[in-house]
Amino acid sequence: MSSNSNSNSNDNHWIGGNHIELLENGEQFFPRVFDTIRQAQREVIVETFILFEDKVGLQLHAALRSAAGRGVKVDLMIDGFGSPDLSREFIEGLTSAGVKVRVFDPGQRFMGQRLNVFRRMHRKIVVIDGERAFVGGINYSADHLLDFGPKAKQDYAVELTGPIVAEIHQFVLRAIALGGKGAGWFRRRLRQAPRVAGSHAGEVDAMFVTRDNRRHTNDIERHYRAAIRAARERIVIANAYFFPGYRLIKELRRAARRGVDVRLILQGEPDMPIVKTAASMLYHHLLHAGVRIYEYCDRPLHGKVALMDGQWSTVGSSNLDPLSLSLNLEANVVVRDAAFNGVLWERMDRLMQHSCKQIDTADLASEWSGWRLVRSFFVFHILRWYPALLGRLPRHVPRLTPAEATDLASRRDTGTSTPAGGGATHTEAA
Repeated sequence: MSSNSNSNSNDNHWIGGNHIELLENGEQFFPRVFDTIRQAQREVIVETFILFEDKVGLQLHAALRSAAGRGVKVDLMIDGFGSPDLSREFIEGLTSAGVKVRVFDPGQRFMGQRLNVFRRMHRKIVVIDGERAFVGGINYSADHLLDFGPKAKQDYAVELTGPIVAEIHQFVLRAIALGGKGAGWFRRRLRQAPRVAGSHAGEVDAMFVTRDNRRHTNDIERHYRAAIRAARERIVIANAYFFPGYRLIKELRRAARRGVDVRLILQGEPDMPIVKTAASMLYHHLLHAGVRIYEYCDRPLHGKVALMDGQWSTVGSSNLDPLSLSLNLEANVVVRDAAFNGVLWERMDRLMQHSCKQIDTADLASEWSGWRLVRSFFVFHILRWYPALLGRLPRHVPRLTPAEATDLASRRDTGTSTPAGGGATHTEAA
């Protein structure tokens, strides 16, 4: 399988006539996805970075088995790094029902450690019958539900109907068609599926934007930068893993200096401490330009959303960090609609008002100014050059492998798996 498993004919054009709904956290996302799978008539396609064998994973398992049992064609793609510990019983329960389970770049462990860290399949997409799609940042794990506790994640996805779904459908079918054995039905579906859906579902203009390591290496970042340059009133970016490239930082600073209200919502209670450390290295640089920074402190922030002025918005899987912007396979939906922008603004404003601490330059004053100068010098050059440097990493050809041909199912016996019905035993930058 080529490393550009998401290469497509997507030329990032606006498609009108759509309906879009924002889904917040697992409480809204999981019931909608599982109910839609239960209603599927022909086809269910799921791509996810993380699938854990906990209460959420078991619900997805049951929904996919049930769909396959009534003759629906079901394809599930998981990432080999993000979903490494599924039991043999879990996998065989799906494949025996007729679900095609594929693992993106399974990799091998060395002394118990996973080494296949880079160029991951980080997308989170569901397409049902070619008519309804879900895109966002929510994985299939119990830590996306509030009852998980203090480490429950704050996250977002969108549900889409209308002509944009045809483009997303073509994209996921093309990814499956590259997957070799067992993809014949989906290859035929790719040839037969319409490239443009006929029925309009609403008035929303939307664009499906992806990132890969061949043809679309910087599409998502490019759309962010263009929207920031065009902003005249307001920019709000809520992103879990924030360490973007030099050009995006420069655009944010320029926007703030020309009077745009620029706000960043970042992690205050990170799932990985290095996340906050990396982002905080940029605080002086941004605050002195007039950017307002808010740290979300209720629990770990996992969202990847943004809005500009009163029309432009985006929701997806892409963080604003080196992995997402320069290495991983990602997918975002970009929206041009005042009503959706207003809904997203209301959710972000609520976070800033009730769940965030605003960072002030006084909070950073205790830091030795000489060290800050030295650190800023190195951070500046890291930001300036890391996209090109990461692009030089080996572009191995990831495998899309049937799950029964991998060793995922053998890992349950090593004690490294996720307990069924429990929470995750390890954290991914997801």
